[in-house]
Amino acid sequence: MKLCLVMFKEDGSRKEFPIQTGKTIIGRQDTCGLRIPLGEISRQHAVVMVEAETVTLRDLGSSNGTYVNNQRITEQELEAGDHIVIGPVVFTVQIDGQPSEVRPAQTRLETRNSSQKSSTNSRTAAPASSNSKTVDASDSDFLFEDDDQDPISELEAMAASGDVPAFDLDDSDLLGEKT
Repeated sequence: MKLCLVMFKEDGSRKEFPIQTGKTIIGRQDTCGLRIPLGEISRQHAVVMVEAETVTLRDLGSSNGTYVNNQRITEQELEAGDHIVIGPVVFTVQIDGQPSEVRPAQTRLETRNSSQKSSTNSRTAAPASSNSKTVDASDSDFLFEDDDQDPISELEAMAASGDVPAFDLDDSDLLGEKT
């Protein structure tokens, strides 16, 4: 199985990040397999597990959450074309070259509500509402004071405005390689 995470930079150029079989940690720490050096990203934010026939994404207790197709997840099996949001970065999942055409993604995020607290979220969950956010006691990391910067709200505002979030990051920074 060939897995690639695809993102788009501000200038519209496509960046591909091949993920090898096994476990790849995504986060801002230097030792992560896919390094995203941004403050909204936890040191070890999530892990992608690639096996012979399945790809699974697991949140590692990140402060701002990990999202698949607009739903905050704890763990989710991924399919070709799924959209992963980690902080302000949006990836499209490409498995064995599918989908063959990947376009910049726009997302609307929502936090888990009490009916979605299982360890794996269902693919049949309702789509996010563009003007509501459910917050409960387990989502205390989403409660911000008036003076605090809310990176998820900023990402939602960008998605609602039609601007596609993308960043000018070079491969060496994201892949944790030193040149």
